[in-house]
Formats: sequence, C-alpha cells, structure tokens
Amino acid sequence: MKSHSRTISGATPSSLVLVLLAGVLAATAFSGCGKTATASAPGAPPTVEVAVGMEKPISEVQEFSGRLEAIERVEIRPRVSGFITTVNVKPGTEVKKGDVLFVIDQRPYQTEVNRAEAASKSARAKAELARLELSRAERLLGDKAIAQREYDERAAGQKELDANAHAAEALADAARLNLEYARVTAPISGRISKAEITLGNLVDSSAVLTSVVSIDRIYASFDGDESTYQRVAAHNQSGRPIEVRVGLLSEQGFPHEGKLEFVDNQLDTRTGSVRMRAVFANEDRSMAPGLFARVQIGGGNAKNALLISDNAIGTDQSHKFVFVVGAGNKAEYREVKLGPMVDGLRVVRTGLKSGEKVVINGLQRVQPGAPVTPQLVPMAAAAGGARDEGRLAKNDANGKD
Repeated sequence: MKSHSRTISGATPSSLVLVLLAGVLAATAFSGCGKTATASAPGAPPTVEVAVGMEKPISEVQEFSGRLEAIERVEIRPRVSGFITTVNVKPGTEVKKGDVLFVIDQRPYQTEVNRAEAASKSARAKAELARLELSRAERLLGDKAIAQREYDERAAGQKELDANAHAAEALADAARLNLEYARVTAPISGRISKAEITLGNLVDSSAVLTSVVSIDRIYASFDGDESTYQRVAAHNQSGRPIEVRVGLLSEQGFPHEGKLEFVDNQLDTRTGSVRMRAVFANEDRSMAPGLFARVQIGGGNAKNALLISDNAIGTDQSHKFVFVVGAGNKAEYREVKLGPMVDGLRVVRTGLKSGEKVVINGLQRVQPGAPVTPQLVPMAAAAGGARDEGRLAKNDANGKD
C-alpha cells in the first residue's frame, strides 16, 4: 500500500502550520481595529450625556378629563290628565320655546271653561244688582225712610256678592289655565328627545312625555386637583376670568374656548379633587351633553420655570428623581416634583436648581455617588432618547471588550 503523507498541492505539514498561525494573527489584528476612538478604557466611569435645565417664563396649563353637560335640561310632563290627541315631536330636532309638542283632549277643559265663565257672569250680575240696591238704600237712609240696620244688611250683602263674583272669576281663570295646559309646549329652546308616550295614551302629571336640553351654550364639568384649586380659586372668587379650552375625542388639540364658571367650595377628601365647571358657546352644535371632553385650564400670568427632558426622569416607586452631576463628576440623586409638559419639556417645581447639569441619557448605568464621564449636550425634548441610550451603551460595551 502506498503512503499518502503529502498534503494537497504538495505542501508539507510544517508549512501548513505556519499558514494557520498567520491567519489567526491576521484575524486578531482585524478585530482590534473594530474599536472606536471614543471607547472608554476598561474600568473607566460610564459615559453619560448631561444638559443644563432650560429656564423660561411659561404660563402653566393643566389637562383633565371631563364630561359635557347641558346648561338646561327639562323633563316634559303634562299638567293636566287626559288622552293624547296630537304628537308633534320629531326626535333629535331643535325646538323653540313655546312650540306645541303634545295636545291632550281639550273638550272636557273647554266645557269647564264655558261653565266657569257662565257662573262668573252670573255672580257679577248679582254683585252689580247689590251695588244698585245699596245706592238706593243710602238715599233712603238719608231721608230717614229705612232703618240703619236694614242699610247695614244691604251693605254686607253687596260685599258678599262682590266676593262671590271674584271667586267665580278665579274659577274661570283656573279653567282657562287648564285648557291652556292641554297644549304641552316647550319650556326652553333646545334639542328634543324622542316621545316617550305616543298618540292615544291616557296621561297624568306623573308621566314623562319627552325631554329637552339647551344647546346654544354648554358646560364642561371636570375634577381638578388641589394645586389647580389653589391656583385658580383666588382668580375665580375675585371675578377675574380664567380661560379654559376643550377638545372632543375626535378633535386635535383644544379648539373650543370658554371661561371657568364654577369652582366648588370644598375638596373631596376621598379623592383629593374639587369639582369645577366651565361654560362654552356651542354655535356650531358640535358639542352635545354627555360627550367626553379633554379640558385644558390656563394658569394666568407667566412665571419663570425650570424645564428638563422626560428622558432625565426616573421613577422610584411613587417618587420621581433625576441624577445631577456634581463636584468631581459624581452623580447625585435628587427627588423632584414635576409639573406639566411645555413644548416637549417637563416643568420641575422642586428638587433642581438653575444651572445644574442633569443626566439625560445613560441613566440606567448611573449609581448615586459614583463618578461618570459627562458629555454636555443641549437640553431638548424627549425624542430619540432610546436611540441615544443604545448608542451610549454600545460605546461603554466597546470600552469593556
């Protein structure tokens, strides 16, 4: 059997080993060139981006969820009983004050009016005759033709008949009023609901025929928090107007402008909120009672505020915090109280001072009191934060290879 100790293409085993070693060295050199020039050295403090809080005057606004409510809402009930003979209700349409909505059988009430008017005329006639007789009695008493007692009786009789005439006229007025009530009219202008009781049914004062809600103006009711109450209560009590804006679920922003009309006199201790209400014009009829509303309430005069990116804010259970780079580039833990968003930045009410450098990217690699390598960047709105976090984490990872 022939020996096959020679390799392919005639290379010896020793030369093949040399080629493999050369390839390993070349691969090692190539991988070393992949590190960036900005990579941190092994054991160096993590690289983070920091920015100085932005100061500018702002007029704070706060947003709440609420519901639209009708300023006036009336349940239409009949004032007299009877059978419904006419229904003039078209559900969902607008009606004007005084429009006839239902008619109850008027014949019994017209008959009562006729009877009462006749009784009133009879009573007036008797009262007029008594006045004439009393006038004659005065002349006879002057001539000493009748006794004083007879004159007094005639005077008393005339007063009684006159009172009866007034009572009969009052009964006639009541009968005419009941006849008028047989025509059920709209007490306010607005949008009507459907007819709850239809033609031919017998109704009384306990029946609800339909309902009408006003639509020219509308309320937006919402629950404000304690800080909002403290901010707007003084303005409201002094009569100074507070602007409120509303946006519906299908709308962008807050296109409807109104005024804060009502702030309740106490806070709900269970929720820490206070009931508030604003009023809005509704000329285009786009707002209807019951709709969900996004409510934005203004804060009055502009005041200086410190703003930071939301990327800089961390959460520790129920507390919000930031890391500030202090002396020796060491991270300091600061608990902060926050306000609303303004132009993409978050208002910081307490916990941060003007001019301090806040970590805005690389937050997850920072430990309280530990040194960091800060890179100063402008304070910007929280956009692209996840991308920057990934870039910084990659740089730190490259530095630890």
